[in-house]
Amino acid sequence: MSARPASARTGAKASAAKAALPAFAATLAALGDETRLRLVARLSTEGPLSIARLADGADVTRQGITKHLHVLSSAGLVHGVRHGREQIWELDPKRLNETRRYLDRISDQWDDALARLKRLVER
Repeated sequence: MSARPASARTGAKASAAKAALPAFAATLAALGDETRLRLVARLSTEGPLSIARLADGADVTRQGITKHLHVLSSAGLVHGVRHGREQIWELDPKRLNETRRYLDRISDQWDDALARLKRLVER
């Protein structure tokens, strides 16, 4: 058990979450584009892929895919590794997991607020 009071621990969590908001916003903005979301889905199911493989079957050019990958990379969602003349792109699940936990906290807050409202209405 922590020596700090619960209110101090809650305040520290709130401060940490507030400080992380820009990273979460960048993640959600990057995932808000359908093409980028498809790239993340492919990388999560197929594993590391080259730009040429990612462009196969896409309605976007290799140059367009590259630009989308750089946006995803800036948001910390993917990273590229040079293999000879090719750049191989891989999903970095850490940022996705952090964002999922953040959204879970927001969902829990809404659930708590709705439960309080329900109790108030049922009185």
